[in-house]
Parts: sequence; structure tokens; C-alpha cells
Amino acid sequence: MSALKNLRIGVDVGGTNTDGVIIDPTRSGEADRGIIAWHKAPTTTDPSHGIADAITTMFQAASVDPLSIASVTIGTTHFVNAVVTRDATRLSRVAVLRLSGPFSKHAPPCVDWPSSLRNLILGHYALVKGGLEVDGELITDIKEDEIIEQCKIIKEKGIKNVVIIGVFSPIDTIERQEERAAEIVKKELKDVDVVLSKTVANLGFLERENAAILNASILSFARKTISSFQNPIKNLGLDCPVFITQNDGTILSGEAASRLPIRTFSSGPTNSMRGAAFLVGKQEKGEAMMVVDVGGTTTDVGLLLANGFPRQQAAYSELSGVRMNFSYPDVKSIGLGGGSLVRRIDGALKVGPESVGYKLPEKALVFGGDVPTATDYTVASSRDISIGDADKVRGKVSEDDIQAFRAETKRMLEQVIDTMKTSPEDLPVLLVGGGAVIAPDELKGASHVIKPEWSGVANAIGAAMARVSAVVDTVKSTEKKTEKEILAEIEEEAKQRTVDAGALAESVNIVEVETLPLPYISHKVRFIVRAAGDFDYSRSSDFARLAVPIDAGASPTDEATTETIESNQSAPSTSEEDIDYATSVDFNTYIPKVVSREWIISETDLQWITIGCYILGTGGGGSPYSTMLRVRGILRAGGKIRVVSPDDLKDDDRIGSGGGAGSPTVGIEKLSGDEMMHAQDHLYSLYPGGRPTHFIALEIGGSNGLQGLVLSASPNLNIPCVDGDWMGRAYPTKWQTTPVVFGEREIVFAPVCVADGNGNILYMPTATSDLKVEQVIRSALTQMGSHVGCADGPVTGAETRRWAVEHTLSLSWRIGREVARARKENRIDNVAEAIINAVGGPDTGRVLFKGKIVGVERKLWMGHIYGEVIIEASDTSYTGKIKIPFKNENIAAIRLHEGQESKTGEEKNEDVLAIVPDLISVIDSQNGEAIGTPEYRYGLLVLVVGITASERWTSKKGIEIGGPKSFGLEHLEYKPLGRFVKPVSVIDEYDGKTSV
Repeated sequence: MSALKNLRIGVDVGGTNTDGVIIDPTRSGEADRGIIAWHKAPTTTDPSHGIADAITTMFQAASVDPLSIASVTIGTTHFVNAVVTRDATRLSRVAVLRLSGPFSKHAPPCVDWPSSLRNLILGHYALVKGGLEVDGELITDIKEDEIIEQCKIIKEKGIKNVVIIGVFSPIDTIERQEERAAEIVKKELKDVDVVLSKTVANLGFLERENAAILNASILSFARKTISSFQNPIKNLGLDCPVFITQNDGTILSGEAASRLPIRTFSSGPTNSMRGAAFLVGKQEKGEAMMVVDVGGTTTDVGLLLANGFPRQQAAYSELSGVRMNFSYPDVKSIGLGGGSLVRRIDGALKVGPESVGYKLPEKALVFGGDVPTATDYTVASSRDISIGDADKVRGKVSEDDIQAFRAETKRMLEQVIDTMKTSPEDLPVLLVGGGAVIAPDELKGASHVIKPEWSGVANAIGAAMARVSAVVDTVKSTEKKTEKEILAEIEEEAKQRTVDAGALAESVNIVEVETLPLPYISHKVRFIVRAAGDFDYSRSSDFARLAVPIDAGASPTDEATTETIESNQSAPSTSEEDIDYATSVDFNTYIPKVVSREWIISETDLQWITIGCYILGTGGGGSPYSTMLRVRGILRAGGKIRVVSPDDLKDDDRIGSGGGAGSPTVGIEKLSGDEMMHAQDHLYSLYPGGRPTHFIALEIGGSNGLQGLVLSASPNLNIPCVDGDWMGRAYPTKWQTTPVVFGEREIVFAPVCVADGNGNILYMPTATSDLKVEQVIRSALTQMGSHVGCADGPVTGAETRRWAVEHTLSLSWRIGREVARARKENRIDNVAEAIINAVGGPDTGRVLFKGKIVGVERKLWMGHIYGEVIIEASDTSYTGKIKIPFKNENIAAIRLHEGQESKTGEEKNEDVLAIVPDLISVIDSQNGEAIGTPEYRYGLLVLVVGITASERWTSKKGIEIGGPKSFGLEHLEYKPLGRFVKPVSVIDEYDGKTSV
């Protein structure tokens, strides 16, 4: 009779140790949690040896029958380490084919990568026809002959890994452009690996492409590594599937992991979190928990949500300088571990961040070494710990230092726990990891501190008990079905995908749902749904057959191909373009280049302006990131970007304007081509008054704040950009601008020209009102891909001096400079106050609130996103909750009273902290960056800053057009937050001074 397959093996192959555990999940409710055996040993050069040793040792210790093993699940850092270390023997060159038509040309693949990694991996790229609009319509169909031509080039270059990425491919279920292109590539090249971007990550073109390229670069290494993992399983006679853990705490089959190794990049911290939750069991069921994993060098802290999954990073993740958008746990690390150095600096006892790391057994006092470590102080402060020779420590550290050590480690842990919490209430804190002994038994912010038994191998336990999950991220039309009906269908699809991935059908449930209506697009909603369930072990044999073919003699330490090594040899290890220009300068001596009252923009200036533009966007305007990349490309290509003060304009100068209009969701996927310039060129080919002499941004807030720099520096114009704009922020409509407020012309924004970048151009020479211009453009948007470039007829220099919100590029620059300075000087805790100082001090701005997002609601009406975000205080200086209603941009910040419903219409004037036209910006408290309304997520730690509006907006008509009543808040009155302080012009301050 065959043995009952009821045991699970979990192995975590870390950079320092390989941990293993054997668990009987049917006994998880017992005192020993069903743990039959465990093992911890240093990681071997060939990980297969360490895996074999771990399993063999546990089998011998517990007399386990190999036939009783139902599964082996492995967590590994090998793939992510290959990228982090730029290991040329493990990374292959990649070719990229973009199915994008005329779009994305100004942001080529790997444009935002560190040059050493880009030069190592990117072997070739091409933009070919293809791509979809957000509604599923074709931008263009793919052309087989174009792809065949690129295949010839790829073959000549000897590249064996190809990424195919199409615009809006994650929602492409009908045209199947990526799949069809892949079939052509495989037919032409035969022995290549092809990665489809839609299988790697979700919406967000650049970030998805980045993830797909990294995934492709490690495919060969991943296959060898996973094959080597399977060797010991086979040799030990185990007839069971081998799984690899992925970033969200769930499992991939070995076959799936060999195709998508990038999904395993951050499985280590996740395994520890899931393992910790398993160890405490039903005691904490249904409650969020903080998991603190104390290692030898660092402490990793993450929040395990009530649904059993780690909280994920909000929008983007970054690895080794590469920005991506695949699922990644939100983990914060501090330099505290068992090997942390302990010493006095300037009279104060300091713990870490330096560490002896894996040399702890030879360096620490307790083991006969001469370096005082956190482990030594822990041993000295407790008579109950038997580590090494405790007598070698006692007498070498003073009682005062021991008490100071306790206080400092407690402070460090309490601070990081408070940072990661999502509400002021205390919650359980689980301490795991080999260094957990250095942590105290009580911590502020913790309802109780738990140090579960077997916590030293929590990562292996998490691997063994990992679940199965699947995510559906798509855009659907609500024209014929209700949002509720569509959501029900998508939830069923997510459940079925989870079952297909190996889950037991009756155990699958929905663990995460998010709906995001798309602005300016009729009846379109983005749905993100995650389902999860337990593995169906009755189907183990199906997954055992999906093993990766074991290459004869293959080893993850094999040398790379000659072509890869040659690529690495030619790649520089460092490059000037890899410098973080936002923080690399000396803030006390940096002087922007201003010559004869023209400000010549540098990369440092650009980085600061970008940060400031998004903060001034008050939640809207779209992220300026991709536009920043385009401006940076102009500078690196030798282009010159000039900015002049509105004060210096001549009366008869002609000031052009324009920018992008449409949905930010479209903007993150269909990256700009030449639609902005097409609109400008067409307008001035028809406009009788001549081309402009200067350019001014329509709005400083968000992406359009940088469009003025793009257009003014284009070869077609090559004119200065004015230090100002028509909003001083971002507003949702074109008529909410200062030229309309002044009302000196019957109509300002006609003639107007809009272009979609795909050959469709609309010219409107006259209109009855600026409102009508807005309405026509919004109507055309749906048929023009929901994103267009706009060109507005010029106004005079005299009009610009009267109408413009002045010096807003300077203001963005000053805000960005203070955010960058706070980062460099580790003063992010005070970044909100620094921003207020940058805009004119406490008279003109105020920190309104500090807290965590605890609720977000959104709905689409008349093309705009309406909603509100609820923020709960997390800082001792603030109490209660506030709500921020928004219409694309934030409208107001309103205090909520206990028990008060957050419904529009119930607010009172005395509860209003700030309201339009004053600016309300929500800022990420972790890095000082603005958070746009599409990025609002539960649990984000935020700062809310209020800035008094420009005097251009505080007239009666200004308040009528840009105040509360224009947003439907008829019951509220505008009361200025403070006194407007005119931004100091960079040109006025630095003209003629020496630039560095």
C-alpha cells in the first residue's frame, strides 16, 4: 500500500543560510503546529547540494518516508541576486519588439535604467506597427514583414531572448497581437525564448516592459537553477511536484517559475511573513499583523493583512534602479540585526547599520572575537540565553551601555513598526528570524509581541504552506452591463484562473478587489481582482509532470555564453548618466545657470521641477515621469532648454500654449509620440498671425507642467518657455484657467488644434465660448484614443504678463529642491514643513494633516473621476479623520467628527481645513513624492499640505470659476488658507551668478 501523501517540505535558499522544514498540515492545530523536522545550515555554492542536505538531514532526524511527501516548495534569492550584482554569467542579452505604432518613440526601452545594466542586457530594440486603444480598437495591426525584418537583425546579433510588448496588451483578448507576433518570431528564429509582456505584469507600459526585459534576461539561468533544484528531489526518490514561491506568498509550478522567474524576486520576506502567521495560527486569525524579521544584518518589517497576504507596494516597485509594476510586498528594512556593530559615537550609543554579518561566529565577543555586536549585548543583558560563551561578554560591556542598547533597539523597532502601521490602533507584532532574540518583549504600538517557536525557520515554513493565487487586471465597458455584473464575471474568471493554477476549487475565495473608473472615457472601468486558495493535492501528479527538463550537467554556476561576457566587458560599471541629479549636488552651493535673464535648465533643475510639478498637481495632471524622461533625453542629446520670466516679455510677443488632454490611465500605457508637435505644426500652418515667439504651459500641475519644456525645445519651435502657466496647479477643465478668469477676450482657447498622434487632427478656428471648446475636445477624445495633444492660439506678451500665474516653474523647482534635500539629509519626517517653507512659509501654506489612507471611493460622471479619500491620523500632532473629495484633482480637506458620515453636503464651513482654489496636495510620507488621485490606496502613509492660491484666482470671478461651487459644493464658502506669497523667480535670484 502506498504511503499517504500528507507532508509538505519547505526550503528557503537564502544568501547566507538554507532553511528547511517538514510539516504535516493536518496537525497544524496541535501544539507543535505539525512541524516534524527543521534544518538550518550555511547556503552552499551549488544550491542543489544545500537543498539535498537539508531534506536528507530532516528525513534522517524524523524517519520520514519519502513516499509521504506531497510537495516541495522552494524560496530563493538567486534570481534577484543575479540582477542586483549585475552578474554577466547569469544575465543574457535581450531584444525588444514594441507593437506601438507611432507611440513611445521618445522613451526607448531601458531609458530609465542604470547604464551598466542597460548596456549589459539590451541588445536590440525596434518599434513596429501594432497596439490597441484603451477601448480595444486598433492603433494599427501588426505587419508580418516588419517583424520578419527585425528577426533577421536579431539573428545577426546572436540574441536568444526576445520581449514582445504591445500598447494595452493586458486587455487584448481578441486581437492577440503579442501572441501573433511571438508565433512569427518563433517561426523565423526557432531556438529563442520569447516573453510576452502581458504574462509578466499589468497596465503601465514602461514598467511592464522593464519587468519583461529583466525576466527575459534571466530565463536561461532560471531554467538551470530550477533544474538543479529538481535534481535532489529526483535523487531522493520523491514523486511530488516542486513549486517555487512568488512575491505575494503564493506558489508557481517549477515550469511556470522557469518562464516567469521575476515573480520570485521578493519571495524571501513574504515567506517569512506567511510563516510567522502560520506559527501563531488561529490565535490571530482574521487580524492584520506586523511581522518583524530580524536577520544578521537587517530587520525587514512588513504588514500581513487580514486576508493573509502581505500588503503590496502601492504603484511601482524598484529593483537595482529599474522601475517595475509587478506585485511586490511593501517591506521596510533597517540596519539592525544580530551582527550589528554597537559603539558610542559622540557620546551616544549607536546600533548598526554596519554589521559583521555572516562572520558573527568569529567576530562577536561571545564567540571569542573582539567586535561588540547586538548579539553580545543581548547575551550580556539576559541570563536565560545560551549563545557561545556568555562569560566572554560579561565584564566587557557596562551596565549603562546595556541599558542604552535596550533603549536604542526598542526605539528603532518601534519607529519602523509605527511607519508600517495602517491605523493608530495597536496590533500584534510577530518576531521571527535568527536575530529575533535581540528584540524586547514589549514594544509601543504592539498589542502584544510574539516570538513563536521555530521562528528561525519561518521563511521555510512560509514556503511550505504557501497558497495558490491569480490576478485579473483589465479594462471593461459598463455601457451594456452594470459594474456589479462585470465585477461578478471577473471574480469568477479570477477564481477559475486560480483553480487552473492548482488550487482546490472549494477553497478559492476573492481576497482583493479594486475598481478604477477611467476619466474622460465613457463607460470604462479598470478592474483588479485577486483570488487565492489552497493547493489541490489530489492533482499533484499533474503538476509533477510539469517539471522543467533537467539539462545534462546544467548548473546555475555555468559560465554564460561568449556573447554575454563580451557585452559585459564593454559595459561601463558606472556612468555620469546614472547619477541621481536630484540629490547628488551640494545644496548649499548649487546655483542654476542663468545667463542674460535666461534660465538654462540642467538635469538637476529638471529633477526638482518634476517633483514640484506633481505636488502642484493637487492629485491630478497625471504623473510627469514619462515626460521627464523625454525632457531628459533632449538634454542628453545636447538640446538646450531656456526659461524666461513673464516680466521680461514684450507687449507684442506671441505666447503659444498647449499640452496633453485625456485619461492618465491612457497616458501610462500609450506613451506620447509626436501628437503635441503635430497639433502645434497644424495650428500654425493655418493660423494667420505667425508662429509663437515663446511657449507657456497650460497647467504647471502634473505632466503638462513639463510639456512646455518639451515643446519650446523642439526643433520646430526652439523658443524660450515662460516661467508661469494658466492655472498655477492642475484643474480638470480647460476653461478653469486664468485667461478665462480675466475675461478680457470673448474667447481665448480658439483657434485650437488637437491631434491623436496617429494621423487624426481636429482644427477648430472659432467657438462660441471657452466652455464649448472644452466640450468639443472632450467629445472628440473618445474617438481619438482618449488622449490627445492640444495647441492653443497665441496670446500677446502683455496679456501673458497680466494673466499668467507667475514663476510656477521656479516654485516647482524650489519645492523639488526641498524634497530632494530632505531625502539626502534623511529628514523625510519633516518634508511637509520643508515644502511649506519653499512656497513662502507658514503665512502662505500649512501642513493640514498626517495620517494613513483608510478609505477610497471613486465614481465616473461626465467624463471625470469623482470620489473621496478618508485619512486617519497616525501622528500624535493630529487626531481623528479628514476626507478629501476630488474631481480628478483634490477639492477640499474637511475634518470629520466621530460618528459623522462622510457624505457630501453634510460638511460645515468650520470643518473645512482648505478648499479650492487653494491647493491641497497629498504626499507620500516615505519619500516626499506626490500621490495622484488614481494612486490612492488603503494603508498609504501620507502628508496633506495646503497652499494658498495665487491672487489670480481670488477675485470674485476666479472663485466662481475655480472655487467650491464650480465643483458642486454649493453649501461651502471659500476662505483663504493664508496669505498668497508670490514665488521668488529663479531668474531674479540667480541671474549673473556663477553656476556650478
